Parts: sequence; structure tokens; C-alpha cells
Amino acid sequence: MKSVFNPADVAELTDRINKLTTQTQPLWGKMAVAQMLAHCNVSYEMVYTDKHPKPNPFLKFILKTLVKSKVVGPVPYKHGNPTAPAFIIKDERDFELEKGRLIDHLKQTLELGEKHFDGKESHSFGKLPGGEWNTMFYKHLDHHLTQFGV
Repeated sequence: MKSVFNPADVAELTDRINKLTTQTQPLWGKMAVAQMLAHCNVSYEMVYTDKHPKPNPFLKFILKTLVKSKVVGPVPYKHGNPTAPAFIIKDERDFELEKGRLIDHLKQTLELGEKHFDGKESHSFGKLPGGEWNTMFYKHLDHHLTQFGV
């Protein structure tokens, strides 16, 4: 799997993001392109901000038990998988703002590097090794860029 900690792979992701336009349509799903960018930003907001409340201990246990392996494992996401409420974007979003934020999040993640994330506490899954952080970040973003044909 490619890596959000590898400059060449981040450059490729950035190029894919830059191919999107306000008119880009999804190949599946209901989100508009700006909503998808905002949706992808949530993963990084959970790391870099306190915008999203952490799940209670019971819910965190359920997420670690039932969801974690699907999120941090190598198997690609299926189309139409359910998503956590924090990731559901129903309102309209500013395309350029969300695009810029996503590219900035990728740059920040690359600059911090895998060692920064190794053992870092995940919002929902507890402490993760750097490789699982990469899988979670890369797989999610790749899934949605593929959804929009880039």
C-alpha cells in the first residue's frame, strides 16, 4: 500500500485531488465532490483538532472489536459501506476551502512523519502503530478519490 508518509505518494494524492473540479461527479454514492472532500477531512480533524467528541468507553470497545480491522486492515472498502455520524456531510461545502484543507492535512501528516503517529491514540480505536495510521488515512482517501474517478 502507498503511504501518506512518503513524499512521492503524497504528491500523487495531491495531483489526484487537484484533478477534481466542482463539476466532478461520483461513480457511486450520494455525496457531491465538496462534501466528499469535507468527509475526507474528518479523519484529519480527529487527529489535529478537538472538533469531534470522542466515543464513550463502551462505544470505543465496540468500534475496536467490530470496526477497527476493516478500517486499518488492507482490504479495500466496499461501495456503500456505512459510516460514522461524524463523517456524514449533509450540508453544502466550499469546494476550494475543503480541497485546500485536505491538501494541507496531507502535507502536515507527511511533515510529522510515521514516527509521530507510532503509538498515537486514535479517536476510536486506541493506540495504533504508524503503519495502521497510514492504512487508515491512505485507504480512505484513495477510496473516495477513486469514487470520483481520479
